[in-house]
Amino acid sequence: MKKIKQLHSLQKNSFEIYKFLEDKNLLENSSKYWWPNVGTFEVLIGAILTQNTSWKNVEKSLENLASFLEFESFLTLDESTLKEMIKPSGFYNQKAPRLLQLSFNIKRDFNDFKNFQANVTREWLLMQKGIGEESADSILCYTCYRNEMVVDTYTKRLLKTFDIEFDKYYEYKKYLEKGIRSSFDENDVNLIYARFHGMIVEYNKKYL
Repeated sequence: MKKIKQLHSLQKNSFEIYKFLEDKNLLENSSKYWWPNVGTFEVLIGAILTQNTSWKNVEKSLENLASFLEFESFLTLDESTLKEMIKPSGFYNQKAPRLLQLSFNIKRDFNDFKNFQANVTREWLLMQKGIGEESADSILCYTCYRNEMVVDTYTKRLLKTFDIEFDKYYEYKKYLEKGIRSSFDENDVNLIYARFHGMIVEYNKKYL
């Protein structure tokens, strides 16, 4: 893995990395928040489907689900039909029942998707089968507009080029969030986290 020479190897502030990425115009052809259709139930589905697969495969599954991307419509699906629709994303025997159970739990605990967006907690999400820290933060950031930074394999790979490595997910998250929170108004943090994560992904695709 090549080292990036433009920045000092020991970053004091993740804001410097954010600016380094921003200067490369990595999101010039992307939507405002980078992730497509933010603030919708579709994003929640995508956050689960993208586990252990590429986004291109997720897009194929979402195309198959086009008539069922609204929360109430999705609840009408049976497991076998859902498995067929999400086959392109892989692990469909696991993802289909988990998506359905998650949806039923949302209905049970929040009644509707809008209430879920407003009131769900990270702790609730982490209690759901098949949702780990990365998926929970993706849902919170891109579905619920919460101030949560997503950490994924791309994040760790990029930071390693700056000789920045941690042992735990929350340590990466804390490092990234601290630099942003100290540099931006609180009202802008969600958008910045969304774009920061998007730039990290796009940088990896282009350069690493």
